Amino acid sequence: MSDWAEQGFTVPISDVAHVRAILVEAAKRRCTLSYSEMLLALGHRFTRPKMRALCKTLDAIDESARTAKEPDLAVLVVRESDGLPGQGWWVGGPAQRMGYDGPWTGAAAAFVLRMQRVAFDYWEPKSDA
Repeated sequence: MSDWAEQGFTVPISDVAHVRAILVEAAKRRCTLSYSEMLLALGHRFTRPKMRALCKTLDAIDESARTAKEPDLAVLVVRESDGLPGQGWWVGGPAQRMGYDGPWTGAAAAFVLRMQRVAFDYWEPKSDA
């Protein structure tokens, strides 16, 4: 997904523009990324501290998206175990700001899929027709 990583370079996890570009491309392709895949696209191996740093970057990206009246993109980064965003997305994060007040485990899949579809539809490539 990232030419930088394929060439052996690393991109700072805090590089909001680069992380956002990866997420916009994922939205255009209507796909999600695990936390590990996102870090790998930046040239990093998964560690908990790096994942926490990534979450701070995702928060900044979503804050900018709200200002620009765009859908959140952090919902596209999910846990490998269940395909749902991590705890920070639910508790005090975008889900809570959107009024979601249910469980943030398996039962929340319908809510997450709806939020992902909003991002997919928004970033869907438009035809010139």
